[in-house]
Amino acid sequence: MTAFIGRKRELTAMERLYRQDGFQMTVMYGRRRVGKSTLLKQFIQGKKAIYFTAVRNSAQRNLERLSQRVMEVLAPQMTNLHFQSYDDVFAFLGQQCRDERIIFIIDEFPYLAEQDPSLLSLLQNYIDSDWQEGKMYFFLCGSSVSFMEDEVLSQKSPLFGRRTSQIRLLPFDYREAAEFVPSYSYEEKAIVYGVTGGVAKYLSLFNERESLDTNLKQLFFDASGFLYEEPLNLLTQEFRNVALYNAIIEAVANGRTKMSEIADLTHMESAKVAYAMNNLVATGLIRREHAITDETNKKKTRYVLADQMFRFWYQFVAPFTDIIDFGRGDIHYEKIVKPRLSGYMGDVFEDMCRYYTLLLGTEDKLDCMVTRVGKWWGTNPAKREETDIDVVGLDLMEHKAVLGECKYKNELLDKKIFDQLRERNGLIDHHYRVVQFLLFSKSGFSDWILEHQKDESIYPVTLEQMYQD
Repeated sequence: MTAFIGRKRELTAMERLYRQDGFQMTVMYGRRRVGKSTLLKQFIQGKKAIYFTAVRNSAQRNLERLSQRVMEVLAPQMTNLHFQSYDDVFAFLGQQCRDERIIFIIDEFPYLAEQDPSLLSLLQNYIDSDWQEGKMYFFLCGSSVSFMEDEVLSQKSPLFGRRTSQIRLLPFDYREAAEFVPSYSYEEKAIVYGVTGGVAKYLSLFNERESLDTNLKQLFFDASGFLYEEPLNLLTQEFRNVALYNAIIEAVANGRTKMSEIADLTHMESAKVAYAMNNLVATGLIRREHAITDETNKKKTRYVLADQMFRFWYQFVAPFTDIIDFGRGDIHYEKIVKPRLSGYMGDVFEDMCRYYTLLLGTEDKLDCMVTRVGKWWGTNPAKREETDIDVVGLDLMEHKAVLGECKYKNELLDKKIFDQLRERNGLIDHHYRVVQFLLFSKSGFSDWILEHQKDESIYPVTLEQMYQD
């Protein structure tokens, strides 16, 4: 059995509520495969719990399945008894939880609510009356992020204000993701993170007894591999018009970052693209980016693939399905993918560096208290050309900043790269004074960088440090 990894913060929060008296309610949501069910099953070990997962079926069938699950846990001698309505189920649960702490979990709740829209109001009534007087710990869990935010958490929801806590479960960060492949090298761990995006299910598929190359070939570049058709499977579960969303994601994956560019490439109306884009942002597949310190400038809004697995798949799998279906995916990997992995990892490495910068800032290891991190892009007036800054860390209280440059290359980062970064000092909002320069390198640094780091306020960071510190 695979050991449970991570999620200590979430487990601690749930345990704290479990030990408190009275009714408790947690709303948990997050993209598919992120590990919600695994986390909940870990939490209920050794506890009395009713775990029910709704399915895309009729309301009556889900009611029958819920009835069976409730009776299996609370009255195993009466498993043939079925409740006639959700009202009856909830009333029975209220009685059973009056004097005993029982966990009640409805997983994939959107499937249930879509079949019976009155369910939200019915739950509200029981939470406000019978359940409030008992000891139930109630979980509503769902993979449809937009539904959970709009129909469960928002002010318009009948359940608004009833929850005790909410957990949006996110993918693992790059350091947590490394725990799934502890024997791999740092570079291999980074690549595993780069192709999975830290999604728990995908990480669990890697067999560290096999090489990284073998794992990638089997998962992505074999027609029977789990991840070979995964993005299209996910889109089918999330959206009705899969072709529309697939076209938009493909446009973003091909470097179209502005709404107008995406509309032009897909030959769709801007309003239609905007609507679909909002849904993709809500699900966490697309990220809307703003140049840090310049967020109000709408011209500097751009869209990027937030999901690393999607980015890898659309770049290296989607255009080459013919050769993979032909059974030559291993050759495609060796000839096309593997030589380009380092280039692909450039953007992933930047994300890792921004995360690490925030970690350093909150641990008081920088020359200022960085509490916000992003990137900046725009025009360099001195050179009259477009430029960008990979990492910008801000101290919002003291109005200080750190700037960073990231290089995921098989060569030492030298003085030339530092000089280029130093030239960008002054481009971000003038209210922030730059106090330090961060240099991130996969392969290390030249002697000049190491000798002048104190004099020039340079903070050099290797890939190894990013995993060890």
